[in-house]
Amino acid sequence: MLSFILLFCAILLIILLTSKLQWHPFIALVLVSIGFGLAVGLSADQVVNILRDGFGSTLGSIGMIIVAGLIIGTFIEESGGAQVIANYFINMMGQKRLHAAIGWMGYLISIPVFADSGFVILTPLNKALTRKAGVSLAGTAIALGIGLTAAHTMVPPTPGPLAAAAIIGADLGWVILIGLFTSSLGLFVGIQFAKRMGKKIWIEADSLTSPSPQQLEEELPSLTRTLLPILIPIFLIVSKAIVQYPGFPLDEGGLRSIIVFIGHPVIALLIGVFFAVRIPKKRERKHLSENGWVGKAIKGSATILLITAAGGAFGKLIQASELHLSVEPLLKSLPLGLALPFVLAAVIKTAQGSSTVAIVTTASIVGPMLGGLDLVTTIDKALVVIAIGAGSTVISHANDSFFWVVTQFSNMTVPQGYRLHSMATLLLGSTALIVLLLIQFGMSFFT
Repeated sequence: MLSFILLFCAILLIILLTSKLQWHPFIALVLVSIGFGLAVGLSADQVVNILRDGFGSTLGSIGMIIVAGLIIGTFIEESGGAQVIANYFINMMGQKRLHAAIGWMGYLISIPVFADSGFVILTPLNKALTRKAGVSLAGTAIALGIGLTAAHTMVPPTPGPLAAAAIIGADLGWVILIGLFTSSLGLFVGIQFAKRMGKKIWIEADSLTSPSPQQLEEELPSLTRTLLPILIPIFLIVSKAIVQYPGFPLDEGGLRSIIVFIGHPVIALLIGVFFAVRIPKKRERKHLSENGWVGKAIKGSATILLITAAGGAFGKLIQASELHLSVEPLLKSLPLGLALPFVLAAVIKTAQGSSTVAIVTTASIVGPMLGGLDLVTTIDKALVVIAIGAGSTVISHANDSFFWVVTQFSNMTVPQGYRLHSMATLLLGSTALIVLLLIQFGMSFFT
């Protein structure tokens, strides 16, 4: 019971340090981890060794994947690929389904590109389309924000769910499959909400805010070149998960070995980087340099790598405290299941604002407790990762940088931001949880 109280205090301290005192999450996680380890009775040497090993093992398992994913995203962003994807969705779905087109283009772009960057990049196009269609920016901005949020929190190789999968030990292929299905249904509901609120609240789509100039048509890459770095790694990783699933009719041999090798997340993302380098029409050597696009991606990866590794170290210290052994009897007596990781992630997200911090911290806490929650199979672990991601969407408000990106670039007042964006994130996360519970029920029914 004492360990549980200490963990609760540790979570509160992380929230206090990152939200109220504005400390960097890396410093907060490391210091709280050390304090927690000493408080539960581990020796100083044990704390240092576990902290080091946990940090190193987490970084080793996902470091190259995160960097490769960010390189892909940077090439798509800098080459104008995001604009190409946006144009495709608008042309395919038409003006009558503008909200759906904008939501889905945000969804696809957010897989390799961070949600904040994606919203800034796409805002000029979104405003132009909104003016042309004669609809309220309230609806289209929320559709874009929800599309970006859904993929950012539930679909690897975005860093949050990628980190949670590594910490929990979930198969990345199944995380992608379940994440795509769950987040897509959540986005569908979010788009309907955006359309409805767009009819109730009128916000004019002005043309004054233009964060970045649109690239000339002849400079833009082709749609195929833009999509290959996103789709090929996902296809390879999912293929590996499928052929390794028990009972899949493919014997051990050359073909299976090749699929397993190229489907490893590191190899799959590196293949994606190869295709990403080929996106720009005008390829220059400086793109690959330290001061070029690759250098920009690597520098940008530092924060997420440090936060993720620190979260992994925190998880190792929780595991070493054997807290899960004392909590498992309580967990088995309560029908919490997937609700526990969801609620915990939602509490941390709402309290301190960062979805990534919420995901990493929650994964570190619940990872050692999965036995007590009776969530131990390959599918169960994938469901837990997505439940954490879904919880990390709830609720985006004033302490979340993305809340201010959405409201400021969309001419929303703060009360309108709460009514539109905050409610949309609540609806997205809640819908995703319902879908996950239905998947879990269906799996238990057929097994």
